[in-house]
Amino acid sequence: MSDLWYKYVIAMGLLSLLHSGYSAAQHRSYVRLVEQEFNGPPEDIVIQCVVSLLVTIAAIVSLNTKHFREIHALDDLKEKTIDSINNRPNFYIFNHRGRLCR
Repeated sequence: MSDLWYKYVIAMGLLSLLHSGYSAAQHRSYVRLVEQEFNGPPEDIVIQCVVSLLVTIAAIVSLNTKHFREIHALDDLKEKTIDSINNRPNFYIFNHRGRLCR
């Protein structure tokens, strides 16, 4: 798909997310006017918010993952042995309680 399609989906997802936020605020003010207890937004607002968030995230990820390259770790590891891969001299500790246990 083209970049323009993903940008359109991102814009629609953000508009839908904005609309769900506005609907939640309107519902809150309506509940205040009729003096009822606020138990959270209705299910349709929550569903719209979650779906629009997921669509927006999916479109952003799809738009930006085209330029990634594959990781070729085997090319770097061909020249190394197992001993040099597992060798981590930064983790060597010579000042420990083992010398007192002799």
